[in-house]
Amino acid sequence: MKIGFTETVLRDANQSLIATRLPFAKFADILPTMDKAGYYSVECWGGAVFDCCLRYLNEDPWERLRKLRKAMPNTKLQMLLRGQNLLGYKHYPDEVVRLFVDKSVDNGIDIIRIFDALNDLRNIEVAANEAIKKGATVSGTLSYTQSPVHTLEAYAKLAKELENMGVQSICVKDMAGTMSPYEAKELIGAIKKEVKVPVVLHTHCTTGLAYMTYMKAVEAGCDVIDTATSCFSGGTSQPATETINFAFKQLGYETGLDDAVLKEVNDFFKPIRDEFIASGGLNPKMMATDTDALNYKVPGGMLSNLVAQLKAQNAMDKFEQVLLETPKVRADLGYPPLVTPMSQMVGVQATNNVLAGERYKNVSKEVKSYCLGEYGTTPAPINPDVLHKVLGDEKPIEGRYADTLEPVFDKTKAELEGIAKNDEDVLSYIAFPAVTEKFFAARKAEEEKVVKYTIAPIEK
Repeated sequence: MKIGFTETVLRDANQSLIATRLPFAKFADILPTMDKAGYYSVECWGGAVFDCCLRYLNEDPWERLRKLRKAMPNTKLQMLLRGQNLLGYKHYPDEVVRLFVDKSVDNGIDIIRIFDALNDLRNIEVAANEAIKKGATVSGTLSYTQSPVHTLEAYAKLAKELENMGVQSICVKDMAGTMSPYEAKELIGAIKKEVKVPVVLHTHCTTGLAYMTYMKAVEAGCDVIDTATSCFSGGTSQPATETINFAFKQLGYETGLDDAVLKEVNDFFKPIRDEFIASGGLNPKMMATDTDALNYKVPGGMLSNLVAQLKAQNAMDKFEQVLLETPKVRADLGYPPLVTPMSQMVGVQATNNVLAGERYKNVSKEVKSYCLGEYGTTPAPINPDVLHKVLGDEKPIEGRYADTLEPVFDKTKAELEGIAKNDEDVLSYIAFPAVTEKFFAARKAEEEKVVKYTIAPIEK
C-alpha cells in the first residue's frame, strides 16, 4: 500500500509556528529541490497565506502562487479554502467564489481542500462545483471535533454526501490535534466503508497524539497524511515528514519519498527556523506538547488568542475561568467545530462572559450573525434561551445566506479602474479591502521609485 505525503512547511506548518510570516524570498531557492521529493502534494497557498502576504509581507499572493508554479512544475500545488468564506471571515457572493476558484486554478493550484467551519455542505458546493469544472482536484473536507452530535454515523454520512457532490477525495481536518489513535481508527474505518474515493487526514502535534493517530489512521486505510519537514514540525504544527516516512517504510508501506531530498529540504529550513527563534518570531513553546486541548477542546492557535485577549485587558487572572467557560459557550451555540472563524467567535464570547460577570451580556456582532444563521446550519440547535437573549424578537434567516448576497465583482472592478491591474487585484480587494488598499499604495510608491534613463553617445 502506498501512503501519500502532503508537505505543509510552505503553509500550515509556518502558519502554526510563525504566524505565516515566511516571505517567498526565504524559501525560493529550495523549491526546485522540493519538486524532486516525491510528495503527493505541497500545501503552499490559502489559509492565512493570502492575508499575511498582503498585510505583513508586502507580497502579491497571486504573484507568489505563479512563482511557486514555475519553480515546482512536477509537484501538485495545494491550497486550503474556507468554502463560501474563501480566505476571509465572511460569506461572499457566488460569483466571487466562482471567479476566485477560477483564478486560483489559472495561476497554478492543482488541489483545493475545501471546508466549512460548520460542515454545512451548502457552503462548500459552489466552490467545489467550480473547481471540478476547472479541472482541479477537490478534497472535500470535514472539520473534526468531538461532541454528542459529532458521531461516526454523522461523519460517514457527510463524507458520502461530499462524494456524491463529485469531490475526488475526503479530508478529515483535525485542527486542534485532539483526535486519538482509537478515534482515528474508528472514524477513518467508518468513512472508508462509505466512500470509494481516497481519504486524507490532517492533524496537529499540539497534544502529542498525532504520530500514534497517523499510524492507526493508515492501518484503517487512510491514503494521504499531512506532515512538515522536521525542523518546522511538532507542537502546533504537523508530525515530521522524515520520521513518519522512516517508520512507514519499515512497516512495508510505499511512500515515494526520496530520503536524500528530504534531508536537503530540512537542512535548508533549519537556519530559517533558528533565525525566527532568535528574532522572537518563533516562540519555542509553540513546538512543545500542550495537553490542555484534550480537556477543553481548544486548538493551540485559539489558546494563544485567548491569552493575548486577556493580557490586553490586564485580566490573565481570569484565564482558567475563560477556559472553563469556552466548552459551555460551544455547547450553547450548537457545538461548532473550533476552526476559523468559529474558534475566534467562541473564544471572544467566553472571554466576554467571564469579564462581564454575566453570560451573554455583551455579545459580539459575529456571534449575533452566527445566531441569525449567516454562517450556516449549526451542528446542533442553539440553546433557545441564549438565542432569545442574543436576538430578542429578531428571527434567524431561512435558507442559504449566500443566496441573499448581491453580485459585487463588476461594481468593485469599476471602482478600482486605474488602480487594479487585473481581476486578481479586484478579488484581493473584495476579500481584504483595507489591507489591499494599503498594498496597492505601497506597490505604486515602489513602482514610482524606478528611474528611467537612456544611454546616448557623447558628441565630440
